[in-house]
Amino acid sequence: MANRIVLNTISYHGKGAIENIVPELTKRGYKKAFVCSDPDLIKFGVTGKVTALLDAAGFAYDVYSNIKPNPTIENVQTGVEAFKASAADCIVTIGGGSAMDTAKAIGIIINNPEFADVRSLEGVAPTKNHAVFTIAVPTTAGTAAEVTINYVITDVEKKRKFVCVDTNDIPEIAVVDPDMMSSMPKGLTASTGMDALTHAIEGYITKGACAISDMFHLEAIRLISANLRGAVQNTPEGREGMALGQYIAGMGFSNVGLGIVHSMAHGLSALYDTPHGVACAILLPVGLEYNKTVAGERYRAVGKAMGVEGIDAMTSEEAADATIAAVKQLSADVGIAPNLKGILKEEDIQFLSESAFADACCPGNPRDTSVEEIKALYRSQM
Repeated sequence: MANRIVLNTISYHGKGAIENIVPELTKRGYKKAFVCSDPDLIKFGVTGKVTALLDAAGFAYDVYSNIKPNPTIENVQTGVEAFKASAADCIVTIGGGSAMDTAKAIGIIINNPEFADVRSLEGVAPTKNHAVFTIAVPTTAGTAAEVTINYVITDVEKKRKFVCVDTNDIPEIAVVDPDMMSSMPKGLTASTGMDALTHAIEGYITKGACAISDMFHLEAIRLISANLRGAVQNTPEGREGMALGQYIAGMGFSNVGLGIVHSMAHGLSALYDTPHGVACAILLPVGLEYNKTVAGERYRAVGKAMGVEGIDAMTSEEAADATIAAVKQLSADVGIAPNLKGILKEEDIQFLSESAFADACCPGNPRDTSVEEIKALYRSQM
C-alpha cells in the first residue's frame, strides 16, 4: 500500500523566523491579510510582534479574534463573514490550535462555498479547492496545526468536537519562531507540550504508521522528552527544542492518524472545556496500558527515545512498563494532574464513550475497541 505524505510548501524555523512573513506575502503579490488570532494573544502583545512587521512594511490587514479556546461553529461562521467584509486576499494566523483551526475552516469555506455548513466539513470532506493562501505562526509548542491536514471544531449545540481531515487545508507556509512562544505561561507550556508528546507516541503506534512517520515520531519524542521541562522553565534551549519537536510530531501524525487518547480527549474538551493538552496528558498512560497487548513491542523504541536507562536489556513487558512510567513521570514533572478526578462526571460517561468511539481518531488506534471498553477506561480515571 502506498503511503501519502503531505507537508507545507515552505517552513521557517528558529529565532527571527517571523521576519520572513512580509517578504513571502509581497513576492506573491498579495495586498491585504486577514490576521486570525485569539483575544489573549492580542491583549498580551504576542500578535503584535507580527502585525508590527506588517505595519512597518505598510502591508494592509484586518484582525479577527472572535475565537474561543475550543473554537466553535459560530467562530468559524463569523470569521467567514469577516473575511468577506475585509476584502483580504490571504490569511496570516497567529496562535495555538484554536486560532489555526479556525483559520483553516475559514480558508476552506471561502474557496469552497458549498461547504458553508461547517458541520459538512467533518471527517474527510471532498473539497475541490485549496484554502485561501495561509501563513501559520504557532505561539504554542503543541498542536502543530501549522503543518497538519487536520482541524477540530466544537459543536456547542451537540456538545461534541468533530475532526476535519483535508489536504486542502494545510497552510502553504509555516513560520515556527520560538520567540513567539516565550510568553506562554507554565501551565499552557506543559499541557501543549504533553499534547505534542501524545501526537508523537500515538502516531508511532497507530495502525497507519510507516517508515517515514516513524522517523518523524521518534525524533519528536526525543526532542520533546529532552526539552519540555526546560520549556516550562522558559529556557531558550527548551523553547527552541519544543518548537522543533512539536512541528516534527505534526509532520508524522498528520499523515498517519492518532488513536483513542485523542478521541477520548476531544469529548472532555467539548463537554467540560478541559484544556486539550491536559486531557491528552492524563489519558496517554491509560491508552498505552490499553494498547500494550497489541502495540507493546513498539514501546521499547519510545522509551529509548525518552531516555529510559537500560531499556535495551529489559524484557518486552519490562520495557513497556518502563516507557509508561517515563510518560507518567514527565507529565508529573511539568505539573499535570494524574487523573480525571474533579473533571469527569459519572452521568456523562456513556455520552463521552459514544462520542469517542465515533471520533475520527478512533479507527487509527492499534487495538480495536468498543463503547463499553472506552467506558471502562474513563471510569479508571475517576
